[in-house]
Amino acid sequence: MIVGDYDRITIPALAQVGTAGGRLRGLRCVHTMLGGASGVSEEDIMDLACLRLDLMAILTIKDGLPDVLHAVHLMPRPVDGRDWAALPPVHPANQSQSCIALIEALEEEFVRERPVREVDRGKDRAILVSVTTGPRSEAEESMAELVELARSAGVEVLARVIQRRKHIHPRFILGRGKLVEIVLMSLRLGANLLLFDQELSPSQIRSVTDHTDLRVIDRTQLILDIFASRARSREGKLQIEMAQLKYMLPKLTTRDDALSRLTGGIGARGPGETRLEIDRRRINDRITRLGKELKAVGEQRYHRRNRRRKRDVPVISLVGYTNAGKSTLLNTLTKSEIQAEDLLFATLDPTSRRLRFPEDMEVIITDTVGFIRHLPADLLKAFESTLEELFEADLLLHVVDVSNPAWRQQVGVVEGLLAELGLDAIPCLKVLNKIDRVSPEERVQMAISGEGVGISALDEGTLGPLLVRAQEMLRGSLGAAGPVPPRNGEVA
Repeated sequence: MIVGDYDRITIPALAQVGTAGGRLRGLRCVHTMLGGASGVSEEDIMDLACLRLDLMAILTIKDGLPDVLHAVHLMPRPVDGRDWAALPPVHPANQSQSCIALIEALEEEFVRERPVREVDRGKDRAILVSVTTGPRSEAEESMAELVELARSAGVEVLARVIQRRKHIHPRFILGRGKLVEIVLMSLRLGANLLLFDQELSPSQIRSVTDHTDLRVIDRTQLILDIFASRARSREGKLQIEMAQLKYMLPKLTTRDDALSRLTGGIGARGPGETRLEIDRRRINDRITRLGKELKAVGEQRYHRRNRRRKRDVPVISLVGYTNAGKSTLLNTLTKSEIQAEDLLFATLDPTSRRLRFPEDMEVIITDTVGFIRHLPADLLKAFESTLEELFEADLLLHVVDVSNPAWRQQVGVVEGLLAELGLDAIPCLKVLNKIDRVSPEERVQMAISGEGVGISALDEGTLGPLLVRAQEMLRGSLGAAGPVPPRNGEVA
């Protein structure tokens, strides 16, 4: 029993009982409405949908006595464009329909439409949401990338929702009506996860989770999750744990039922997951300790680079957007078998191999983590020691997937991040990968523009011009640069 005031009733957080597999909760709400008002309100529909109640009934009061009972329930599939249906209003003493029989029949319909075993098979099933104030085309490009991120994390994408607004809603990020629509869609499709393309503030996560029992994560948390599942080296695991803890730290101020929904599945994997329930002080201590460990690992990496410099072996680093084909190119060039998959962020840990150029010149070629738009700042900071490999490079090979329609925008993202990291002064050669997947007209246009060297990373026969051009640029930069100068206070 809940006692409200003259204009509203606040429903507290409900235990997650009977909500498995997108079925109804097993609870129904009957509330009175004073002041002569009648009918089902928008708030009633929102509570019915977001809380997945079996039934919402409103009893109007007239002259201090019960008047009419209005009841509304969810539908397994839309009827006349609505996911809910209202029962005929009756006096509470004149009801002829069994409430229990109605709910059991609805439950059977929901199970028939979306079998429990299909929904509860242990795989995250997500509705992707993007809220933007910019052009829809940009939102669609970003959404397509979010789909690939979800695929890389093993998430099944059930639906995509894009909403354009003049202003981002400070509380829900999207409109209340759209939120109800998405919750009803999740019930119909059997989704258990809402994945937002925009980074959510702690208050926005709490507001959305207060209105739905779905787990809610954002793009940043998804990227962190992918990194957590892919990290193999000790350094990589330390970097990911630090980034996860820094991301979760401000969200611990709202630790409640909303946070408890973040502690399993996609968005909460990796070394950081056991740290979510400890207090802020211990998390800060852990971050400090991780920082010291990463510094020690970074010093070891520096000494390895120093030995490499003493041998006067030039260094080439592969950079580019994630899934552009960097690891595949390294494998083809050096006859290696580094993991290379058609997934975003398949490679996290830097890998170095020796490569001999045609004119008897030996170099070290290094593969590094790929870039992506809206790369989390904490993640970039955590991978600082890994990215220091790029500072030692004598030449950067910027690998570009020209088969991607948005490849020019991806080039802009990578060049912007390189400039942000202070790497734009290093000579850079664009490598136009997957040239075999573009039309002959586009190849001619790329050749005329001289934007880079066209190759197919899978075809060793196309790599000759790349090796010749890279060797020329290396000799030019090394001849002009002379000995490698000390950096950051190092002793020459």
